[in-house]
Amino acid sequence: MRELRIHGRGGQGAVVASKLLAAALFREGKSVQAFPAFGVERRGAPVTAFLRLSDGPILLRCEVTHPDDLIVLDPTLVQAVDVTAGLKPGGSILICSERDPAGYPELAARFRVATVDAGDIAQRHGLGSRTQPIVNTAILGAFAAFSGLVSLESICAAIAEDVSYRTEANIAAAREAAAAVKSLNGEALHA
Repeated sequence: MRELRIHGRGGQGAVVASKLLAAALFREGKSVQAFPAFGVERRGAPVTAFLRLSDGPILLRCEVTHPDDLIVLDPTLVQAVDVTAGLKPGGSILICSERDPAGYPELAARFRVATVDAGDIAQRHGLGSRTQPIVNTAILGAFAAFSGLVSLESICAAIAEDVSYRTEANIAAAREAAAAVKSLNGEALHA
């Protein structure tokens, strides 16, 4: 079993991202489980979503405390919250950021790090507003390329099936982000 945690802020689409990723993985024959953790948070407050995937049944029914992979939708969360809490040694972190992965030396020393400017990509495709871009579909395209756990085509199919607003723009953002993701030390990408 592989476990993933998504950190974002209310309004960025972390919960929808976990659902879309689960749908894409399910299309590829995986057993999946996706769920959020939040209370009465308002727009902009930290939100966490969880996902498990496996080739067999998933019997756990608890939050993911020791993930293999992280997706961080807002780079300010890296300093505001201990996003790496419990991340397995050598785990991977994909950060929505304008910075290169080398700009996170404290993370790169312990984990596989990649970045993508999903905010800029989302803005160019008219997803969200200029001050509050909705980066979830773009980050999933980048995750497909960085992780190799799911194909970009399955991500795009899940978006086509489950996103009813600006579907083509969301698919285009995912494809663009897959091509734009930057990994540390020129690590091979899967897209």
